[in-house]
Amino acid sequence: MAITKEHELHKRRRSRNVGLGLTLGAFIAIVFGMTMVKVSSGDFAMRPTENSTVIDSGGSADGD
Repeated sequence: MAITKEHELHKRRRSRNVGLGLTLGAFIAIVFGMTMVKVSSGDFAMRPTENSTVIDSGGSADGD
């Protein structure tokens, strides 16, 4: 128990901080969940675009 009485302004600030913390935690949980679903589905590889070239990592650049 505190020696001095807590001011009403501090109570409102604390409740606002708790609400913001819960909102941030929910956002992090949603992003984490979406990431886990994306990775577990195996569809997380980048797809090549029209202007990109495919590089074969198994050989050298000059075809040897």
